[in-house]
Amino acid sequence: MLSRGERALEFGREVCGDLQAAEQREWLVTNGIGGYASGTVAGVLTRRYHGLLVAALQPPVRRTLLLTKLDETAAYHGVDYPLFANRWAGGAIEPAGYQHLESFWLEGTAPVWAFAVADALLEKRVWMQPGANTTYVRYTLRRGSGPLALAIDALANHRDHHGNTHVRDGAPDLAVETVPRGLRISTGAGQALFYLLSDSARATPRSRWHHGFYLRVEDYRGLDPLDDNLCAGTFEATLEPGESLTIVASAANADGEPDLDGDSAYELRWATDELLLEQARLALDVEPPAIKQLVLAANQFIVDRRLPDGSEGKSVVAGYPWFSDWGRDTMISLPGLTLTTGRYDVATRILETYARYVDRGMLPNRFPDEGQAPEYNTVDATLWYFEAVRAHYAVAGSQGLVQDLFPVLKEIVDWHLRGTRYQIHVDPDDGLLFAGEPGVQLTWMDARVDDWVVTPRSGKPVEVNALWYNALRIMVEFAWLVGEPPERYEALAKQARAGFARFWNEETGYCYDVLDGPEGDDASLRPNQLLAVSLRHSPLTAERRKAVVDACARHLLTSHGLRSLDPRHPDYKGRHGGERRTRDAAYHQGTAWGWLLGPFVRAHLRVYGDVDAARSFLEPMFRHLAGHGVGSLSEIYDGDAPFAPRGCIAQAWTVAEVLRAWEETVSA
Repeated sequence: MLSRGERALEFGREVCGDLQAAEQREWLVTNGIGGYASGTVAGVLTRRYHGLLVAALQPPVRRTLLLTKLDETAAYHGVDYPLFANRWAGGAIEPAGYQHLESFWLEGTAPVWAFAVADALLEKRVWMQPGANTTYVRYTLRRGSGPLALAIDALANHRDHHGNTHVRDGAPDLAVETVPRGLRISTGAGQALFYLLSDSARATPRSRWHHGFYLRVEDYRGLDPLDDNLCAGTFEATLEPGESLTIVASAANADGEPDLDGDSAYELRWATDELLLEQARLALDVEPPAIKQLVLAANQFIVDRRLPDGSEGKSVVAGYPWFSDWGRDTMISLPGLTLTTGRYDVATRILETYARYVDRGMLPNRFPDEGQAPEYNTVDATLWYFEAVRAHYAVAGSQGLVQDLFPVLKEIVDWHLRGTRYQIHVDPDDGLLFAGEPGVQLTWMDARVDDWVVTPRSGKPVEVNALWYNALRIMVEFAWLVGEPPERYEALAKQARAGFARFWNEETGYCYDVLDGPEGDDASLRPNQLLAVSLRHSPLTAERRKAVVDACARHLLTSHGLRSLDPRHPDYKGRHGGERRTRDAAYHQGTAWGWLLGPFVRAHLRVYGDVDAARSFLEPMFRHLAGHGVGSLSEIYDGDAPFAPRGCIAQAWTVAEVLRAWEETVSA
């Protein structure tokens, strides 16, 4: 359980006073409907996605930057201390307020900064209200020999979180006016966007643009690195030792007025975190601090999604800050995010939600960020759905859910037998699943730059057919459970297993990655074949399972995941960075993926039965909680040492698979 005042992942001046170290560590808080707040420990903006209120205006999408940051200046015993930091075009840091940062830590999911000025210590906490586009920032003067005055400039914006604002090209038309307890920021046409309110501070409107914030990480990613923000107003208050000040940023479409009582609002956030750990405690041992932190991180990805009939469903945001909810990521993540943590009801709602979107035997791959119709360009997301339902039944005994979803699963199998989009169909000659057509990438290795598909895998991918065999075996079990004849699925599974033998490459001693592609069979060593070992139903013999695990361990395993391609391959790229084409060329051509540690650990445990060895592969990820996205796990890592984190600072399937793998080592 959590205890009030418990500090996790605490950094002192060795990190906080080092600009490079402090700005490479990012924090994240979320609201359960797709909105979020994120930034760096140093307070410097390095991404276009950094902001104190990025509201999901059509939950969980249409994420819009409204409040970028708060720039605080403390006046204490006649001396002004800027506590904020900005990097400007050209690279200059002005001011360097991070130098006053004594320490930083997580309290549950809330980031906390402690600023030391002379003998005063000022704490700052940030959190979001569950279920609302509302962010709280609370300042508490913990100690001091007199009053401390705060002047806080609020920097606002109104843009898609994927974009940039350049006043010279036409700034957002924003108007600022005084309202009781604070400010209202509206469009020039008078449409309210959000409110800035306070329990005790005096608010003064400003409406002054600050130009040329330099976003270092966007420059590294080959994207526009400059952004402008509007100083919407200034909040001023004086604190005596022991007193607090709360500022609330709330989108205009928030349900009801936000609670300006910082204590009660924080209690709600705290109670949510405590409940998460209590539910997890009933399902697994959460005593190790890293596991407790991962349980809290897991909840950040679970979001509400409104169904076509207006009812509320559940989904999973694939990663923060830029992904929306993806079908593949949701199904891979579901066991670790919900079942391992004891949240069976949430898992049920996610499975029922996605059942509503099955079309022509396929789950959607992605819900676009602007709320358009879902995209059905995936072959594996649908097959992961079977595994998610199986995992739910295995831990929750949910026979009623299986009964309800069996017709959907049956329809999916039928569509795959007769053929659906993108030539996805079962080859009657070998019982294997074929997928693909020119210009389309249907597997999880889905990088594409304009018309260039970086890793074309048309044909019969190894992990797709491992999933297909697994799905058919699950259908045999479920048919018995619901009183349907299982013989059809038994015959299909038997044929698929026999056909799967074609994947074995005697020359290399491991599986082909793709069969029957446009250029024949692909013998590249990739981690996809691990699923033929890690899934509940494996089509490989025990000897071949061991050979697969050993090959992946020798050539693909890193401290933070598995490389997506053998370093000996001529197309291998060991570093992920640069402009989009360079990044996407490396995305699945050597970049290491954290989520693959889950299948690797399960496969290793299945082959060797060595719990200590399997668990040891996870330990570097526990240490990684203190880097990149503090308290969470990253999307990807360089394939070359030292395996630097890249991509999203918090990725659902990385967190989920590490949690799930750890739980399996405990229960083994």
